[in-house]
Amino acid sequence: MSRSCAALAELSGVADVPERIVLERHRELRSPAFFRPARYAFLVALLALLVAGLANVFGQRPATHTVDTPRAKLELYAPSHLRGGLLYEARFTIEAHADVKNALLQLSPGWNEGMQMNTIEPGPVGESSRDGDLLFTLGRIRAGTRFRLFLEFQTNPTNVGRKTADATLYDGATKLATVHRTVTVFP
Repeated sequence: MSRSCAALAELSGVADVPERIVLERHRELRSPAFFRPARYAFLVALLALLVAGLANVFGQRPATHTVDTPRAKLELYAPSHLRGGLLYEARFTIEAHADVKNALLQLSPGWNEGMQMNTIEPGPVGESSRDGDLLFTLGRIRAGTRFRLFLEFQTNPTNVGRKTADATLYDGATKLATVHRTVTVFP
């Protein structure tokens, strides 16, 4: 019977298996290179990474931090988790409950370490520094009004880790409110 199968194969023009091909390995995919549990584990890990990204584990979705005092309310709307190379915006909203004659917004060094500040809108009246912190002079904010300041940043790709990025609102030399914030940067 096997002799007739071989004869039939010869008549039908089916060639022999090339000498470097091992049918069990190349056709049946039975070798360490085709170990299915390892492939499935890799695919599950990749899927978990993608789902974590969709769940905002690695950043970009902004959060609101608010401090309300008798004289003013300071609200910060910015992401706390960032990725290298990410462009993002921070929005500061100051609502004056009483007249703020000389509003100053002081940002700790964590706002600029490993970051690039691209835009400040509207442009502050003045920019300077105080003890290594950024200091923006915003001018007068009348009681019952709001002032919004937009800052746009880009995270440097080599900037990885956690840092403190606080924002403090002053009226001249008088501290009105401080938002404490920690930023985590992923590679």
